[in-house]
Amino acid sequence: MSEATTGTFPKVRACPYEVPAEYTRRRAEEPVSKVPMLGGGTAWLVTRHEDVRRVLTDPRFSADRRNPGFPQLAPGARNVVPTVAPSMITMDAPEHTAARRAVLGEFTVRRIADLRPRVQQIVDDCIDAMIDGPRPTDLVRALSLPVPSLVICELLGVPYADHEFFQRRSSALLRRTTPADERLRLITEIRSYLDELVTAKERDTTDDLLGRQIRKRREDGDYDHDAVVSLAVLLLIAGHETTANMISLGTLALLENPEQLARIVADPSQTPAAVEELLRYFTIVEAATARVATADVEIGGQLIREGEGVLAVGIAANRDPEVFDRPDELDLARGDRRHVAFGFGPHQCLGQNLARMELQVVFDTLFRRLPGLRLAAAVEDIPFKTDANIYGAYELPVTW
Repeated sequence: MSEATTGTFPKVRACPYEVPAEYTRRRAEEPVSKVPMLGGGTAWLVTRHEDVRRVLTDPRFSADRRNPGFPQLAPGARNVVPTVAPSMITMDAPEHTAARRAVLGEFTVRRIADLRPRVQQIVDDCIDAMIDGPRPTDLVRALSLPVPSLVICELLGVPYADHEFFQRRSSALLRRTTPADERLRLITEIRSYLDELVTAKERDTTDDLLGRQIRKRREDGDYDHDAVVSLAVLLLIAGHETTANMISLGTLALLENPEQLARIVADPSQTPAAVEELLRYFTIVEAATARVATADVEIGGQLIREGEGVLAVGIAANRDPEVFDRPDELDLARGDRRHVAFGFGPHQCLGQNLARMELQVVFDTLFRRLPGLRLAAAVEDIPFKTDANIYGAYELPVTW
């Protein structure tokens, strides 16, 4: 048996454009199968689109990482979980429903539309700095990280001057190779930082998401300091890491497909469809779709017993030929929103409207203002995040 068959999961991507071959094989031959996890123990690997969506909508699958059977995607992760206060992403109904409802109004289509002019200004400022700076430049440091980091900092009311502090720690937390004791130290430092920030906002509430949450929860009579801190941790990390990686990978794919890029540049009304296809094509998040069964459930003809873990593999589901025609081809005109890049069901990404808007503004602005943009390194020389639970690029050298 090959290493791909006998090795642990999740699998490493050998190429940014391809699904690990073992996911493709299992989707075709054994779509629900038990596998060894990198963090120890076993879990059921679910790879078909229909089955992945079933897992993510069935209330008998729990997101509670404290459950002993929850899949462990990194060595030592199980020892860290009990020390970390639960957040929305680790809750089940009814607690999850209430926690999500409390903040959902911050991410409506209307509110995100109101943010668009400020996002446009941030993107233009970053590109101005690129134009005035040296060439080649690293797009990750010049654009991919600053745009979503500035946006989420302003939305939450976190000082952007501290971005290096939380960016370094967030990146290390998401690496599967980070030792457990280091992982615990990192999350403790981020939480302590945000604990102090929330405490300051309790004394003098500000007109930002965290300030509004403090006021609203106090008015409702159910204020919980630790819950607001946990919300801040979740939104700060998720709010910049995911979008930053999609900016880098999306730019790479657009540069590598100049004919498709030219159609978007000529007609920006096609950009929303292109963003959906890029989200489907890369499907950068794996960890958010892990679950554990709280009852016996049959999925894809397999009986998953109570207490057993499940890893619903979004990248395999988003390349399912039963749902997507020519699934391994990038077709920016496809615009198919049946993908599960933002998850599915009650835990579907809270910030998806914000992420879509940021990506649309970045791609429209970047290629309009820098029409000669091109890679300054061979794709095989780009350092991709093969060791992380959110895929992306550590660097993306570009010039124009």
